[in-house]
Amino acid sequence: MIRLLNQWYERHFSDPQVAILALLLIMVTAVIALIGDILTPILAAIIIAYLLDGAVAWLRQRKVPNFIAIIITFSSFIFLVLLSLVVLAPLIVRQAIQFMREIPNMLAKGQSVIMELPVKYPNIISEDQIGDILSRLQSQATDLSQKVVSFSLASVVDLLSFMVYLVVVPLLVFFFLKDKEKIFLWFANFMPRDRALVTTVWKEVNDKTSGYVRGKFLEILIVWVITYIAFLFLGLDYALLLSFIVGISVLIPYVGAALVTLPVAMVAYFQWGYGSEMMYALIAYGVIQFLDGNLLVPLLFSEMVNIHPAAIIGAVLVFGGLWGIWGVFFAIPLATVIHAVINAWPRLSDNIVG
Repeated sequence: MIRLLNQWYERHFSDPQVAILALLLIMVTAVIALIGDILTPILAAIIIAYLLDGAVAWLRQRKVPNFIAIIITFSSFIFLVLLSLVVLAPLIVRQAIQFMREIPNMLAKGQSVIMELPVKYPNIISEDQIGDILSRLQSQATDLSQKVVSFSLASVVDLLSFMVYLVVVPLLVFFFLKDKEKIFLWFANFMPRDRALVTTVWKEVNDKTSGYVRGKFLEILIVWVITYIAFLFLGLDYALLLSFIVGISVLIPYVGAALVTLPVAMVAYFQWGYGSEMMYALIAYGVIQFLDGNLLVPLLFSEMVNIHPAAIIGAVLVFGGLWGIWGVFFAIPLATVIHAVINAWPRLSDNIVG
């Protein structure tokens, strides 16, 4: 047994490049796991700078000087942030509060509908089963209200931290954009000279991840805007809030669309009841999801991330459980990292054996 383990270790880790890559991955994972909360502003600034770097590169390709391209991109980013905080965020919060206030009325209407089921379908469902369903719904409603209260209190406590992030993160983003080359050179000084494997993995991950992150951000905006226009045209209540949720749902492939169907259907039902208006809203939502999955995603991503759907869902579950919403957002890029490492490892092992 020991001999087999020794042979496995010599085959996969005897080369210094493999050891360097493994050590680097372990160090990055340990830092994020142990002090990720402390480094949240820095990590957020790195992600935003990563997104904006594509716009800077696009301007540079059109003969715009580097510093001017950075200023234009950063100014546009600040403008969009201020627009979101001053205009969009208050509207979404207001609709969210109104929606939470309407939940008791929705539950009351839902209770009356459920109470009619034993009369209409006595052979399928009984009054005892209805009572059990209603008690569970009331319990869930109580838990939800408690979570909302605790979230509101936590939001008040975290307001100061948010204000600090509002100043610190944009400053970090600007410096990351301005001094990107210097930062890369500084990190390169700590790396061994013989780092061909690390460079190969980094190039593959960077090429796929950069396009994926920017494409996903663009997908969220497109789906959000189109859904908002459709819901607004149909006159659906909470159009901005629901469209925002639909846009964010694309972060979770395959699962997000199914989960968001419930609030859309619930709002449509309690606004119009069973009727043509509700069907139009659900059809519009279904068409948007169909176009997103079959037209928008192939256009934005093409063969950028060639990973099996089962692996994508597994990555969302694992990394979402570890790092919450950030883990969900970066599940596919992280899966791409693992995929690139796995692809590079056997090739090197084969060279060693040969």
